[in-house]
Amino acid sequence: MAKKSVASLQTGSKRLTKAIKMVKSPKSGAYTFVESVMSPDKVNEFLAKK
Repeated sequence: MAKKSVASLQTGSKRLTKAIKMVKSPKSGAYTFVESVMSPDKVNEFLAKK
């Protein structure tokens, strides 16, 4: 499962997007959230990774 935020961050001339992904722990089965700030064209790669 993945959750993507639609908020965009702007710093100077660069446009950045914050993506949030839900990851299930293999040991406990609990879900954790992984956040990352990246350029908008790399969001789909980040969400596709397991």
